[in-house]
Amino acid sequence: MRNTNPSQAVSRMPQSQTVRRRISPAVFVLIVLHMILGLGAIGGGVMLIADPSGEKMGMPLSILERTFFPSYLIPGILLLLVFGVLPLLVAYALRRQPNWPIAEAVNPYRGELHPVWALSLYVGFGQIIWIMVQTYMMNAVAAVHLGYTALGLLILIVTLLPAVRTYCLNG
Repeated sequence: MRNTNPSQAVSRMPQSQTVRRRISPAVFVLIVLHMILGLGAIGGGVMLIADPSGEKMGMPLSILERTFFPSYLIPGILLLLVFGVLPLLVAYALRRQPNWPIAEAVNPYRGELHPVWALSLYVGFGQIIWIMVQTYMMNAVAAVHLGYTALGLLILIVTLLPAVRTYCLNG
């Protein structure tokens, strides 16, 4: 007779399969925040790369006078990769919690928390720093800066919620 004990059936699952945890509303909100940031930054980054003069976005090169950038190409690439691709990877990792050795290498909470928790904090802090440096270098503050600073703060606040931390616990 075959043993139908569910706990034994689970133990026979291959190690490579990951069990998806049920996400809380807080984790869902965090995923959405990362997706908003990522999609917005991809759009902005692609536009700056496609037109490094900034004319199509209504951003004259004179804005860059206090910077060491001759055009918007490098800021566009940074925007695309750091605040476009990375937040989308974090959103994916929040849902799937994959084993990424490179993410674990920058995780100060090894063994305690999944590295996606630290990555989410890095994105939030990075976003705030990016906007602060941008407003300093441009010597101007616009509504879009306030919105993206608020988005960075929200990412930090939601990441620090107990429900998100509990979700990211290892083990």
